[in-house]
Amino acid sequence: MRLRTTYLLLPLLIPATAQADAMDDALALIEKHREIPAFVPQGEPFDARACMADKSVFSIPVTMTIPFAVALEDAMSRAAADVGFRYTVWETQGGMDSYIQGVDQAMSQGYDLVDLAGGLNPVVIGPQLMQAREAGLTITTTHLYDETQKQADIVDASAKVPFSTVGDILAAWAFIQTDGAPNVLIIGSDDVLPTTPFVESIQASLTEYCPDCAQQYLNVPLAEWGTRIQSGVQSALLSNPDINFIIPIYDSMSQFVTPALRIAGADVPIASFNGTPFVLDMVREGTVQMVIGESLGWAGYAAVDVQMRQLCGLPVPDDLGIPLVIFDESNIETVGVPANFDDGYGDAHIAGFRELWMLD
Repeated sequence: MRLRTTYLLLPLLIPATAQADAMDDALALIEKHREIPAFVPQGEPFDARACMADKSVFSIPVTMTIPFAVALEDAMSRAAADVGFRYTVWETQGGMDSYIQGVDQAMSQGYDLVDLAGGLNPVVIGPQLMQAREAGLTITTTHLYDETQKQADIVDASAKVPFSTVGDILAAWAFIQTDGAPNVLIIGSDDVLPTTPFVESIQASLTEYCPDCAQQYLNVPLAEWGTRIQSGVQSALLSNPDINFIIPIYDSMSQFVTPALRIAGADVPIASFNGTPFVLDMVREGTVQMVIGESLGWAGYAAVDVQMRQLCGLPVPDDLGIPLVIFDESNIETVGVPANFDDGYGDAHIAGFRELWMLD
């Protein structure tokens, strides 16, 4: 009789044990990203000032009309100023013609490297970049590729971002916040290059945590966020009122999710990625539950490190090595009031890169 009882309970005990293990794994991942990061060098020290004495970089951002790109470029400019080499930002508002003009400017003025920053896909200006390479310029990208993605053949080096790791963290957070029973709406933009591995990492992690839990994906092109995210979320909630968590993968999407929740009368938590100041302020206000932030100051210095290593013939790191920090109600005051791009991460990277570049 005892053996039979054990046998009957076994199917119940195994899933409970598995779910407990999954919850422990998720909690451990979250705790790892609550700490103020320490600086970990992504390569060997080198004399950056001597190496870059006669070199120059021309950076073309996706657009200088969005705060993210401006903050990233500001940080790269500060890093270049610390080392003491010529670093120029192309003041573009986006658009193919402007990008092409930027490449032409870099060639005509004798720059050594062209960097495409903040999401500008090199494929869209492939012929111009090929011409630049033939003229002897080095081509790099900053904050475009996921660490799992192969860069385009016309690119010499890339400062990659761990979007896939971010996806793992977001999935863990949703699993914990729904007590192990997530029914998740994921919102992404397939026309943004790292979206595919980013979304796939969320989906795979959710499935690993809870194979039978529900998830659905809403694809909204970047140019249509303002017109389609709200209606898409409303439709998703109408067709599936059991949705209990929403993950807009790029945090600026959140501003179009919250109106849909108000109209639907739904109290569904939101978690996202980037650390855009106005979204961090939404965390403080309670309209967004959590944001995984990245220090753009740190990212800018790390991007310049990649550029210099490429120009100096040194091994280039596989990714930017930037820390990912969770911000929620427990620590949101550390990002400033109002929030900004740099507070909340510490400043270990400044002294760390100066030592790495042998500036002190």
